[in-house]
Amino acid sequence: MSARYRFEVAGEEAGLRLDQVIPKHVAGLSRRKARAVIDLGGVFVDRARVKVAGRLVRAGQAIEVHVGGALERAGEAPREPRIVHADEHVIVVDKPAGLVTAPTPEADRGDLLDLLARRFGEVYLVHRLDLPTSGLLVFARTRDANKRLGDAFKAHDVDREYVAVAVGEVTAQTIDRAIDARRAVTHVTPLEPLAGATLVAARLETGRTHQIRIHLAAIGHPVAGDRTHGGELERAFSPRPPRLALHARLLGFTHPATGERVRFEAEVPAELAAWIDRLRIRTSTP
Repeated sequence: MSARYRFEVAGEEAGLRLDQVIPKHVAGLSRRKARAVIDLGGVFVDRARVKVAGRLVRAGQAIEVHVGGALERAGEAPREPRIVHADEHVIVVDKPAGLVTAPTPEADRGDLLDLLARRFGEVYLVHRLDLPTSGLLVFARTRDANKRLGDAFKAHDVDREYVAVAVGEVTAQTIDRAIDARRAVTHVTPLEPLAGATLVAARLETGRTHQIRIHLAAIGHPVAGDRTHGGELERAFSPRPPRLALHARLLGFTHPATGERVRFEAEVPAELAAWIDRLRIRTSTP
């Protein structure tokens, strides 16, 4: 989880370096770690992102520091996305779990959008997947494509289907339950019974943050591995999944340049598929 710290530079702190003043206000953050947070892009001075550790501060300046998972992941090897399709107008990517889709207050580098921009040049964010969710995303390569795709998402003219392992026995149903006072609709179809769980397909009619996770938890069948919304039912589930058991497997939309309806699919990643196989074996064992 990300933590945000806000403070104002005191008179006696004027003239100090940014990496000197931050540890005075953020408990447990050494000067070395402060420099790492600054380098990641997690520090704002008077609302502007600052990435120079040696910048001298002035009395009265408002400083905001964001510390969380980005700092922990900074030393890890980068997770490489799989390019499913790329042309002059769009890029379709199979995002691995653990890779952030776009810049956050914690960091402005190392995310999927940043990786794609380094490889393809100008790239526009159209939609997102949660950090622990894997699967298909589309990015635009032109402003026109970005607008057309954005309009399609707003009009719900995009096919999006996920697979998830939900705790318990799930029946086919449509969940129409508002999220943050906005209408949210998820169509759930059971695919296969598993040991203590159900492999389900979840088709989005709307696209709210954490929609599938919130909806399945709300009907008493949280997604396995969902520590945020799962509650006691999820925490008691065994065997534990290697990660959040949620994968965006299907993405369909009207191509912004050709007008053709296109459709892409991505298989469940190996580490999650192997765990699902373990649940299948438990189901078939007398």
